Amino acid sequence: MTKKIAFQGEPGAFSHAAANNVFPSEEAIGCVTFEETIAAVQSGRADFAVVPVENSLYGRITDIHHLLPESGLYIIGETYLRVEMNLLGVPGATLGDIKAVQSLSVALGQCRKFISENGFRTINAVDTAGSAREVAQKADKSVAAIASRFAGEIYGLDVLASNIEDADHNTTRFLVLSPTPKEAPAGHAKVKTTFVFRVRNVPAALYKAMGGFATNGVNMTKLESYMVGGAFTATQFYADIEGHPSDIGVQHAFDELKFFTDYFKVLGVYPANESK
Repeated sequence: MTKKIAFQGEPGAFSHAAANNVFPSEEAIGCVTFEETIAAVQSGRADFAVVPVENSLYGRITDIHHLLPESGLYIIGETYLRVEMNLLGVPGATLGDIKAVQSLSVALGQCRKFISENGFRTINAVDTAGSAREVAQKADKSVAAIASRFAGEIYGLDVLASNIEDADHNTTRFLVLSPTPKEAPAGHAKVKTTFVFRVRNVPAALYKAMGGFATNGVNMTKLESYMVGGAFTATQFYADIEGHPSDIGVQHAFDELKFFTDYFKVLGVYPANESK
């Protein structure tokens, strides 16, 4: 039976491409917001969700850090998507025909050099995939979209120029979310564990809580802080480590962490994806 995979955005969005990479034979369902994406899995309308958590240029995707801990969903995997911007035109158009480019403001900003060199007028839009759809609908040879090659395939547009972004290291990390836990087996080649915690209100609590990871040789690959409940004193931390909770070093590190925290929750134990 075909599974349904929720993602945020329109068909052809980079999140859609990431979902397709993980679940190439399943049905992808576009959602307007991250809240709707998560709700689709919570309600059973979708079996899994694929959501962005951080980008190599822009850092963390803030909404996910707030939504995921209270969602009741579990991280069961990760994938990385190289964000490649392409100039997409209607069939028959050439680079010389283009006078204006349409895309999300962030995408336009990532392609400033190419846009400037060609003297294009820019049109700000809601997203990249929506721009591709609108350019296809208008069928105007003088207007192109900046979006993914995947979006071009969906909306029948030609790639007039490839990889036009200024930075060649623009990569987004996505998480695969499930309503039920699916823990990677102990002894797997490489495992990540993601968890959230809040430290107790005692002097140097965070420093002491982190000490257990150093002394037990556990590599922490991510540590982010964010406020909860609108209170400046209620700070929650989101962390990724390399290792499985059953590893003796991780066990000792977690024991020490819990001594200095008043909230601790594992969000997922999953195979690390090394194809960055």
